[in-house]
Amino acid sequence: MRKICPVLALLVCMLPAHAQNLPKLDTNQNYVEELSRNAPVTDRMEVLRYVLQALPERVKVYPTENYYYFSFNSGGVRYAGNIRLDASDRDEGKLHFAYYIDYVGWKPELPGIYARLGREENVIVEKVEAFLYRVTFGGKSVLFELNDLSNVKPPEAALAPDEQFLGPVFDESGTRFFLVFNKKLKFFLYVLDETVPVHDQFSRAEFTDRILIGTRTGFAYYRDTQRERKILIGVFEANALANNYFDGPFDQLPDNFLKGDELRDAILEVAPELKGKIDRFGGNPDGSERYLIASYALYRDVKDLLPVHQCASGRRDRRRDYYECFVIDETETPPDVPGQKKVNPKGKGAPR
Repeated sequence: MRKICPVLALLVCMLPAHAQNLPKLDTNQNYVEELSRNAPVTDRMEVLRYVLQALPERVKVYPTENYYYFSFNSGGVRYAGNIRLDASDRDEGKLHFAYYIDYVGWKPELPGIYARLGREENVIVEKVEAFLYRVTFGGKSVLFELNDLSNVKPPEAALAPDEQFLGPVFDESGTRFFLVFNKKLKFFLYVLDETVPVHDQFSRAEFTDRILIGTRTGFAYYRDTQRERKILIGVFEANALANNYFDGPFDQLPDNFLKGDELRDAILEVAPELKGKIDRFGGNPDGSERYLIASYALYRDVKDLLPVHQCASGRRDRRRDYYECFVIDETETPPDVPGQKKVNPKGKGAPR
């Protein structure tokens, strides 16, 4: 029987079924031609208007701190930015908007433009239903569908007896994690969520098959010897410095799924001096700073991760608790997210 296609879908319909699922092809031609385009980058409201006009009527926000990332070219350089529906104030009709010249390795980071917007700026944020918000500005409305991971939980065997599951994390890299707090040792872990397909390929470290590196993301994991799971132990330093999609899950905490004060209580176990200074999300009252949970190393070479393996494989002091090997003593911190600085008075989310 001959297949009949609607006129508007003719080109897609003419493709074989398998071809319709193939990845999008990027070309240098498209890159070069995009360089000649310009956007009104000096006026934040005009940039917001441009972004909303360019979006379809409904979009999906995957990262769990509710950032919708975008980028564009203007004046021959690349800009990056985000629209954020922050869990702390979106129901009050607030929208967080930021953009900046994208980071390049040879040049110091330039200041970005950030604004917290609402009805005063004619930006309307309406809750349509749980995990669905309508943003209207400049004659355009866009529905932002937040990522509903309400039912996501780690397998029972994936948690140690002293560990508390705080919530699911969907990183902007497209990788899912479980945010876990070790109540005995008082530090955080990001455990890879393998209940869904992991969109990466892994290569083992030369010195051990316990350390696996994601080919696409550069994320480094340790295959736990105590239970079936992979613990994030490293993020490639160049990605962290570039503040790209592979800079680590420190900026994608499970805001929509936190139960009560569990995250704040865990942070106060690590940093009791913050009592009375942070909200349930770990942020200060005005939202400008937030406690940093980045309990992994920034590595330049896979060999930089060898001490974790040496400790975990028992080549160091055997009197230590095994999971102390994953308390990463890392002094470097990833770049801040525009509009919200992440700080940790004790370093990287782990006790010293």
